[in-house]
Amino acid sequence: MIARRKIRYPVSQALRQYLYHFDRQREIPQVYSELLRFSGAIPYEDPRGRETLWLTVMYPPDVFAELRPRLTAIYTELKLGRDAQQHEHLLVDRIDFGDFGNSRPFRIRITNLFNDNSDYFYVKHADASRIYGLELEHILSPNRINYLVNGNTLIEEHIAGVPGDVFLREYLGQPGLNKVRIAKEFTKFNERTFIRLLGDMRSVNYVVDITPDFEEVQYRVRTIDFDQQSYEGKGNIYLAFRFNSNRAVTRLAFEVLNRKSIDQYVAEEHAQMARRAKVESGRLRALLGIMRREEIAPREHVVTLAKELDRMHGTDDFGDCQTMGELTAKHITRMLEIPPTDSVWKNQD
Repeated sequence: MIARRKIRYPVSQALRQYLYHFDRQREIPQVYSELLRFSGAIPYEDPRGRETLWLTVMYPPDVFAELRPRLTAIYTELKLGRDAQQHEHLLVDRIDFGDFGNSRPFRIRITNLFNDNSDYFYVKHADASRIYGLELEHILSPNRINYLVNGNTLIEEHIAGVPGDVFLREYLGQPGLNKVRIAKEFTKFNERTFIRLLGDMRSVNYVVDITPDFEEVQYRVRTIDFDQQSYEGKGNIYLAFRFNSNRAVTRLAFEVLNRKSIDQYVAEEHAQMARRAKVESGRLRALLGIMRREEIAPREHVVTLAKELDRMHGTDDFGDCQTMGELTAKHITRMLEIPPTDSVWKNQD
């Protein structure tokens, strides 16, 4: 559905001031360009021996000697905050490179030498679209997002969970799976990403967080890809259930949920997002105020998406929007202030 790699947009001074105000801008080492100096790479295989899209990369000894303390310092800054010096016992034991998508990420594996416990973080090329996506996720979703920015370097905390494609392939058909809870969560996830116009929620771009509860297992779907925040002009890009890779869970939702249940879960998500927006109203207004003034998508995408949203909602509200930020602000306002009687799940059986 997405024909080409998106344009990468620089982080403006106004956005950097916002990031500084909310403690996202930090004086961390700008290592993205340095990480590109690897001298070799081999395909990374997952613990089951399956080849992935990641490459494990190697560096000349002198380059790695420079990178190691800078990467461990970034990790402690991400986890502990300013002036953190507690990283002498941390080992950078693997660096993976993903030459795919828009951010071309590096995944850094950090291991504690005292107890052999490992953790991950990601180093990416800073892109305004992705940063807007991260902030809207932090403000409007039930999930907290931990990331830092400096120059062209974006640092993101690892989001734990079962990759969506793995969950749909290996978990969805398991006996004893609570299908209603999965369907409910996917319904809410679809609505949540549509309201804030986050696109490309194929199964490889989210994870499923599985939490045992005192009687039943709880599930939460969490996006891990924010590159397609308010970028594409096609309306279906913003509907997770429209992607072929999500067909199985979409079919499940319509099998186990009736119309009243779907409407209930959609209304719940609207109410919860509206509460979050109210609590973070100053922060949300500041973010959308900057976003409205910036170019984060080609003009033709703005025109096309405005028409698509008017068609979806049966309105003529979006035609005067000049930027994707204006479209996003108007869409969030409309979806959270008007009772959700025009849910995009209607008439999709």
